[in-house]
Amino acid sequence: MQSPSSSSRGALRIFLCGDVMTGRGIDQVLPHPGDPQLREDHLRSARDYVRLAEAASGPIPRPTDFGEIWGAARDLWRSMAPDVRIMNLETAVTTSRAFAPKGVNYRMNPANAPCLRAAAPDVLTLANNHVLDFGIDGLNDTLRALWSVGIRSAGAGRDLKAARAPAAIAGESGRLLVYAMAAGDSGVPASWSAAKGKPGVACTGLSEAAAHAVCDQIKSERAPGDLAVVSIHWGSNWGYAVPPAHRRFAHALIDSGQVALVHGHSSHHPRPIEVHRNRLILYGCGDFLNDYEGIHGHEAFRSDLVAMYFADLAPKSGELRRLLLAPLRIHRFRLNEPSPTQAAWMATTLSRESRALGVEVAAVAPSLLEAGWRKDIAQSSFAFK
Repeated sequence: MQSPSSSSRGALRIFLCGDVMTGRGIDQVLPHPGDPQLREDHLRSARDYVRLAEAASGPIPRPTDFGEIWGAARDLWRSMAPDVRIMNLETAVTTSRAFAPKGVNYRMNPANAPCLRAAAPDVLTLANNHVLDFGIDGLNDTLRALWSVGIRSAGAGRDLKAARAPAAIAGESGRLLVYAMAAGDSGVPASWSAAKGKPGVACTGLSEAAAHAVCDQIKSERAPGDLAVVSIHWGSNWGYAVPPAHRRFAHALIDSGQVALVHGHSSHHPRPIEVHRNRLILYGCGDFLNDYEGIHGHEAFRSDLVAMYFADLAPKSGELRRLLLAPLRIHRFRLNEPSPTQAAWMATTLSRESRALGVEVAAVAPSLLEAGWRKDIAQSSFAFK
C-alpha cells in the first residue's frame, strides 16, 4: 500500500474530511442546477439559499465550473499529496421528487456529479442521514451517478451485503479497507437500514456487541497487509462534548486490533481528536462544504471554518505517525484560505476541546496545524464495563 509519495514519506497519507453537502444551494450554482423545490418549514426553493449567501457575502458567479467549489483545497491536495482521499457525501444525487418526510432534504442533479470527480476522492462514504432523502430511487440514482464518474462508495447499497461491504483500495503491500456505517443518534431513520433484499444504509448500534460485530466482519475480510478504516456518521449537529458511547465504541474497534483509524462525522463543526494506542480517532470532522452562508444561529461554532485532515500512518501497523490539519473557510460556496486569525481560532478551539483526551493542536506554518499527543493518556483505555 505504497505510492511514490508514501514511499518517500515512509508513511501512508490519508486525507479525511467531514460532510460534503453539494445539494440544495450549491447544486443551483453548478452548471446543471436541478429542480429547486424544497419542503422546508421556512424556505421552499433551493435558490433561496443562494440569495441568503449572496446577501451575506456578495455575488456568487454562476454557473461555476465543476472544480471551482473546491477552491483552495485543490492546491492543498497537490502540495500535501495524500495517497488516499476519503470524504462523506451527505447529499442524494438524483432527480427524484420522492421527498422523505423529514423536513430537510438534500439533492444534487446527477448531471453535476463531475463536481465530485473534480475532488478526486478514492472513496465517498454514504452512510448518513441524507443519502435516502429521496427514497430508494434516490439512493439507486446516487449509486449510478457515482459509478458513472468512477467513484467508489461504501456504507449504502442495494442490500445489506452491499451496504456493509468495504471500499477496497489496492496498494503494493496490501489494501486499505474503508467501512462506512451510521449510528441512530445522527438522525438516520431506523427504516433506512439496509436488510437482506432491501436497499439502504449500513446502520450500527454503539453497544459492545455492535462493536464486536464490526470487528468480526473486518477480521473475516482482512488479508495480511491490509489496513481498515471505519467511517461513522454519529452524534448531534452542534456541541463539542464526546458521548461516552462514542469513546467506548471507538476504543473497542482499535483495541480489537482490527481498525487503524476511526473517521467520525455528522457535527457541523470539528469536534475533539483522540489518539488511542497510537491510532487516530476523529470524533467529528465537521462539514467540509455546505450552503449555510447567511443562515443565522450557532455562530459561536464557526461552521464556516472547515478542516482538511492529513493523517500519516505506518503502512504496516496503521499507527499514527503525524496528523496535519489545514483550515479553510467556506465563502461564496467555495473553499478559501483562512485569515491568520481564523486559523488560530481553529487551533485554539481544537486544543481546548481535545486537551482532556491528550491532544494539542498548534500552528506549524501559515494556515497549517499539527496535532501532538500525550502517550500516557493516549494509551489509556475507555472500555465497556
